[in-house]
Amino acid sequence: MPFNVKPYVSETTRFIDDLKKSDPALEDRQREGRARLWDKPQDPELAQAFKAGRLPQKAYVYGSE
Repeated sequence: MPFNVKPYVSETTRFIDDLKKSDPALEDRQREGRARLWDKPQDPELAQAFKAGRLPQKAYVYGSE
């Protein structure tokens, strides 16, 4: 006796799917925004300088003066 169970789709997932259908360029604009704000080229020399400038942390930070 096979059970025919529809897969559960949440209300939020349906909302997002409907939003994507109503505005097909939405995902492209999201990718452009991410690239503009977050996906930046990294400077390895600068990262190495930051690592070299770190000081070791004391064993117990709170209350140690």
